[in-house]
Amino acid sequence: MKKKKEVNKKLQWAKFIVVLALYLLFLYWVKSWLGLIVVPFIYDAYISKKINWQWWKDAEGPVRTVMSWVDAIVFALVAVYFINQFFFQNYVIPSSSLEKSLLTGDYLFVSKVSYGPRIPQTPLTVPLTQHTLPLGGVKSYIEWPHWDYRRVKGLGNVELNDIVVFNYPAGDTIVANYETEYYRLCYDFGEQIYAQQHPDMQPLDSMSRMEQRRVFADAYELGRQYVRANWLQFGQVDTRPTDRRENYVKRCVGLPGQTLQIKDRIVYLDGQPNKEPDQVQYQYFVKFKPQVVLTDEFLKENGITCEDLGLTPPDRGILKSEGQIRLLPSQTQVVMPLTAKTYDVLSQRDDLVESIEPVNDRSEDLYPRNGNLHWTRDNYGPIWIPKKGASVDLTLDNIAIYERPIRVYEGNKLEVRPDGTILINGEPATSYTFKMDYYWMQGDNRHNSADSRYWGFVPEDHIVGKPIFIWWSSDPDRRFFSGIRWGRLFRMVDNIK
Repeated sequence: MKKKKEVNKKLQWAKFIVVLALYLLFLYWVKSWLGLIVVPFIYDAYISKKINWQWWKDAEGPVRTVMSWVDAIVFALVAVYFINQFFFQNYVIPSSSLEKSLLTGDYLFVSKVSYGPRIPQTPLTVPLTQHTLPLGGVKSYIEWPHWDYRRVKGLGNVELNDIVVFNYPAGDTIVANYETEYYRLCYDFGEQIYAQQHPDMQPLDSMSRMEQRRVFADAYELGRQYVRANWLQFGQVDTRPTDRRENYVKRCVGLPGQTLQIKDRIVYLDGQPNKEPDQVQYQYFVKFKPQVVLTDEFLKENGITCEDLGLTPPDRGILKSEGQIRLLPSQTQVVMPLTAKTYDVLSQRDDLVESIEPVNDRSEDLYPRNGNLHWTRDNYGPIWIPKKGASVDLTLDNIAIYERPIRVYEGNKLEVRPDGTILINGEPATSYTFKMDYYWMQGDNRHNSADSRYWGFVPEDHIVGKPIFIWWSSDPDRRFFSGIRWGRLFRMVDNIK
């Protein structure tokens, strides 16, 4: 009996040493020695046993049953929180912005270690939630305590053409009924109201930069007041901390310190064309034959979705049940995204298609909304991407581009006086040195992607992680078993170029 106790004691010491070593390695990795206060409790749990951690095992009746479930659930939640925060998490592709590289319905294994996990800025949150509880619509996190941004060293850095998961930068302010659309709503309604109030306003091109800034500022304020006054329509205005904003996934097409320009759809970096994704898509105006029938086999073979065709959920139901869909007269003329391969296929199908024409370029809604730079989604820039420790000269011509990073992401007070003087934290400034790296993200579905062209730079403190592989993929246009994309399961994302 005595020998058995000695063996058990040695086993407990061995467990304690292994657990302590792993815990200390973790603290060294995250550089947070405050966690040493937990060491006495680890020692007690394995060696001294002064605290009866599992007191409920001595109880009888329902108390023991209930507490056994509580113990298991709490352990599972803590484990999930820890793993999701520092190692990996699941992410599902919710939209078509990266098609046909990543598809709606792809479930991704996202590595936090690839770029280094962030120390949680809002540590008190319900595991497996981003910002809202599934029931009740209330916040799933508590904003206090709030910690400053700090990232643990990872296996590498964001590289050019990586597919990256990040927090939506413009999601710092939201309206409940529109989620991430607060700034767009303010500008859209503000510009309409301002135009109604100033019907004889001179063209922006005939104004000085200061006059243009005043017009944009006045219009935005009118829109802000309108959105907040009509809270029944838009919902209450709220804010979100960085790590609780919506998760987006895009391809990084511009790195810190590079000068990016889009010319005739092609991204150029420092004057050299960047490789386009293999499955890049652009929109075309497609006119189908009257009463054309598109079979499920044809759609699947060419990667055409119901969303591409502009079809509604009932139409998707018809496709699922009948294995084909007949386009109504109102559905035969559609703006749809096409890869080069699908464009070639449709161009040769005279039995299905009457004509295919490129869609005109667009200039509305582009970043910066308070600038007047005449950029379009296919001809954009040049724009220098901020780099940590690098400086940019500030002028009235570029202040609209860099004021959001300076003011919002890096926490400075920025003001432009009527005489054109730029003040940062109350001091005149002709240049600014950035504290963080920034990235330029775009979707592979270039004409159907809300990306950096519309809301600007992605700061390094918004980077979440790197998708490693697709662990599940289901097609929303098809029934369960026939909708499983078997060929995509466990496909490595790095191989999707």
